[in-house]
Amino acid sequence: MALDRAPLLLLDTASLYFRAFYGVPESVKAPDGTPVNAVRGLLDMIARLVVDHRPARLVACWDDDWRPAFRVEAIASYKAHRVAREVPGTTGEEDVPTALAAQVPVIRDVLAALGVARVGVPGFEADDVIGTFVAREVARPAADRSPVDVVTGDRDLFQLVDDDVPVRVLYPVKGVKDLEVIDAARLREKYAVASGPAYADMAALRGDPSDGLPGVPGIGEKTAAALIARYGSLDGVLTARDAGDPALTATQRRRLEEAADYLRVAPLVVRVASDAPVGDIDDALPRVAADPDGLVALAERWGLASSVRRVVEAFARD
Repeated sequence: MALDRAPLLLLDTASLYFRAFYGVPESVKAPDGTPVNAVRGLLDMIARLVVDHRPARLVACWDDDWRPAFRVEAIASYKAHRVAREVPGTTGEEDVPTALAAQVPVIRDVLAALGVARVGVPGFEADDVIGTFVAREVARPAADRSPVDVVTGDRDLFQLVDDDVPVRVLYPVKGVKDLEVIDAARLREKYAVASGPAYADMAALRGDPSDGLPGVPGIGEKTAAALIARYGSLDGVLTARDAGDPALTATQRRRLEEAADYLRVAPLVVRVASDAPVGDIDDALPRVAADPDGLVALAERWGLASSVRRVVEAFARD
């Protein structure tokens, strides 16, 4: 890989516009009084990210399905607490604040007018789209790979960290001015795991109440990390359990045995897909707006002129 190659910037778009919605006052409104705080906040994030990281490629990854059936079939509680209402033929509609839900179509329209590649796949989450783009980059000849920066407020994507490509996660601490860079060294320091895949295995053992994943009762983050470090992977932990490894305490073995059904399906739910049918995408950073007139109309209608201008100027920089 050329060390000076400009990165591929992958945005976990919903994660970022949720953060924008809660981080920018709802008093930020369009001329007609409609809240546009999430739109403004997201556009300002994109402008800052492009200026600071100078990507050659940019993809706004999208949740076409926020709660995919294949994950719900494996673990019925997956994100169940976030379902606002049941919708026939789906796994339910996500509980999103009304003021934010009204802004999502505006975000779609502005990204399209800017020319930013916005990619979602039916039946898959944005995490899976991101995982697929990362897998494609990993599969390139080393000399042709670009560094990958994943921007997300979701720790699940720490599993994609790979110093060899490299793949980093830029984790917003406060807006995008204060980003925590998650690489392999940071995973070791903060979570005591050696790699992105080891983080996923630790997360499967630990569980995640925010996603409705129970984990193994009685095994918290530190114990989970220690088990993965000792046995190398979740498969190694389960092999040790089944072999009666004396290094496992009786209590640990019992807890792992009692959680056998969960542990059999947890990897399918926790690990992001790397083979979502994304198709061929033009992910080049747009240097000029795809629809200048449409962009001007959107900026005027929604009171976004300053934020749109910052993005356009950021894209046009060398």
